[in-house]
Amino acid sequence: MDHWIARALLGVTLVAALPAAHSDEITIAVASNFSSPMGEIVSGFEASSDHRVRVALGSSGKLFAQIRHGAPFAAFFSADQDKVRALVAADAADASSRYTYALGRLVLWTTDAELAGRERQALEAGKFRHLAIANPRLAPYGAAALQVIDALGLAEETSTKRVVGENIAQTYQYVASGNAQLGMIALSQVFRDGAITHGSGWLLPDTLHHPIQQDAIILKRATQDGKRTAVDAFWTYLQGPEAQRIIESYGYRVAATSSIDRGPLNAE
Repeated sequence: MDHWIARALLGVTLVAALPAAHSDEITIAVASNFSSPMGEIVSGFEASSDHRVRVALGSSGKLFAQIRHGAPFAAFFSADQDKVRALVAADAADASSRYTYALGRLVLWTTDAELAGRERQALEAGKFRHLAIANPRLAPYGAAALQVIDALGLAEETSTKRVVGENIAQTYQYVASGNAQLGMIALSQVFRDGAITHGSGWLLPDTLHHPIQQDAIILKRATQDGKRTAVDAFWTYLQGPEAQRIIESYGYRVAATSSIDRGPLNAE
């Protein structure tokens, strides 16, 4: 009997000596337009994992500059592809991890009840005091907004009426506060589960601007800091069905077969 008790106690001792599941905290750099879906994705991931994720938000241009200056980010979610390509070229990122996590869309948005349903007409007729766009030098959505303005032949007419946000989040605030009557913002900022949640908007046709292909990549810093296990687990979760559902629910497309309608909202 003593022999079996001794063996049982030894087993308990060995189990107790086993290390706990390894967990890490990682910090990821995320373009401002993706803040809401990323918040939901992180919550879902943390609920199913021992790892924790911190999110640093900003314009893609500013985040890119921080990465080049050694910011301790494990991954980068840009609002374009160019900055991710540049990180690969600089050998600062793992090229094999790169993928397009979302296809962004731009909406001409207003909170002015008098302009509701007439956003396009108001823009083309100049019947507004200010038009908000993101800084095109820092934010891909700002660059797309300028392309739309040029495509509509409104560059000169809008030049003195534009107010420029440092990033797409600030651009949204200009319109939400009423300081700008119209703004070209990311659809994801005002869209959820098939409808604009507040205000009114015209979904700008893809033909008026270059595709907003948003790429993500794992940075070499993650390996250097010993965080690769955590970021790999997050990468797997991101490309799974739950994360994909969240992304689409905010109006992004994740594939050519996306169920989200590409047509304009509140447009004639």
